[in-house]
Amino acid sequence: MRNGYEVINQVPELVDYDVSADPALREGLIREGAGWALDDLTEVGRHAGSRETQEWGRLANEHEPVLHRYDAVGNRRDEVEYHPHYHALMRKACAYGLNAAPWFDDRPGVHAARTAKAFAWGQAESGHMCPVGMTYGAVPTLRHAPELAAAYEQRLAAPDYDPVLRPLDAKPGLVLGMSMTERQGGSDVRANISNARPRPDGTYEVFGHKWFTSAPMSDAFLTLVQTESGLTCLLLPRVLRDGTRNAIRVEQLKEKLGNRSNASSEIEYHGAVGHLVGEEGRGVRTIMEMVNFTRLNCIVLSSAFMRKALVRAVHHARHRQAFGKNLVDQPLMRNVLADLTLESEAAVFALMRLGGATDRAAASESESHVRRLGLAVTKYWVCKRAAPVVGEALECLGGNGYIETSGMPRLYREAPLQSIWEGAGNVAALDVLRAMRKQPEALDSFLSEVRLAEGADRRLDTAVTELRKDLSDADHLEFQARRIVERMALVFQASLLVRHGTPEVADAFTASRLGGAWGIAFGTLPPQVDTAAILTRVPAGLEG
Repeated sequence: MRNGYEVINQVPELVDYDVSADPALREGLIREGAGWALDDLTEVGRHAGSRETQEWGRLANEHEPVLHRYDAVGNRRDEVEYHPHYHALMRKACAYGLNAAPWFDDRPGVHAARTAKAFAWGQAESGHMCPVGMTYGAVPTLRHAPELAAAYEQRLAAPDYDPVLRPLDAKPGLVLGMSMTERQGGSDVRANISNARPRPDGTYEVFGHKWFTSAPMSDAFLTLVQTESGLTCLLLPRVLRDGTRNAIRVEQLKEKLGNRSNASSEIEYHGAVGHLVGEEGRGVRTIMEMVNFTRLNCIVLSSAFMRKALVRAVHHARHRQAFGKNLVDQPLMRNVLADLTLESEAAVFALMRLGGATDRAAASESESHVRRLGLAVTKYWVCKRAAPVVGEALECLGGNGYIETSGMPRLYREAPLQSIWEGAGNVAALDVLRAMRKQPEALDSFLSEVRLAEGADRRLDTAVTELRKDLSDADHLEFQARRIVERMALVFQASLLVRHGTPEVADAFTASRLGGAWGIAFGTLPPQVDTAAILTRVPAGLEG
């Protein structure tokens, strides 16, 4: 009772539920050869959906990182203080093996398993998943420096997380960051002006700046700088072997739209010590291996945002009444929710396929090509779809969704980030064209993957034919890059749904996304769509 009257027709909190209770996710895990990880996934999912963990995420975002540039007597300190629950989230992520652990696990499907668990855990809080994802992606790049890899790579996989800055050799577990962009160039890293010169001991002395360095309290950073031979990749530890701080100054923290639990910073190098990774002058190629794996992490988080938003919207609609019915029983709301479900399901299908390709890439050239091109295509499209999906899901809650305590505004602020990370839309679309030019066989493998569904759906077959025509128009490829990459992403998702999804979901997806029976806004599916069957893909028992 409140002031003499009872509060009715309100929705119970969405807490203490299993985030991993997602049919598309669990089916994909089995399909990609990692069924052995189902119990682990359930453990992660239950913890991610618990009241305790959701509260960790809320507090870590409400109490943002604070930069301490100096100590009490004026010495440079350059330390970022995080809320304790940020560290709690990091500890759990590392304990669950979401860092570099898959690189040292010989079970089949380990990358697919990590992909699924990261998708579930990312729904608890996404900011801390940035350093976790960079640590995961760093191993292939670090292996270009065998001595450094031998010393440190297994520590990137350790379940132990220690936030205190110490020399790398003194820590059982390490977190690795990446620092590429500069204020004058942004995504055009070849415009970098930070420079390094060799020192007698074989290390490098680094001077310059970085405009965006995420997670500045990482134990070390892979960094692009100019040497006499051109852009070169170096590893810069935060603390040197003698215990002194490396000359990396944190000038300020960025005031960001979202992702507030995670510090993003501007840093300067004042004679910092760096170690060579790979060949001098081959830095872009060296660090791009890390970038490709962090792209998978971007897709993970964008897919997680979609799923979390969808679940909240469906939960609300199942409990809220209007005009004598639960919202979920209103035909137009069912159209909206089914449409959002299609988007989420297609993202998860693509995500798990790419997780599986990551497992098989080393042994299969075609899988390596599917991974390379599929990551670039899916990073562009799925990361672009997160913002409109979250926005529509927020609207399903009406005014309640616009209130901070619903959790939706925080999710809405997070949604655009992954599309910007590692290059915004144009950069991502042009990278697809670049990959096809440099490796035509990658396009062949990608199209062969899509053609595995040939003959099963007329609309998909027609879309693939149209795509091939677009790809043959060499004079307008760059101008039409976004349209082409969008079409590639949709036929990739549709092929997977037609081959492995439920008939109702596959038919609705191809009819709407490829068949022209779709409007611009969500909730414009054609009448023949089986919304009841589609909504069974979002389990009803979310609150228990």
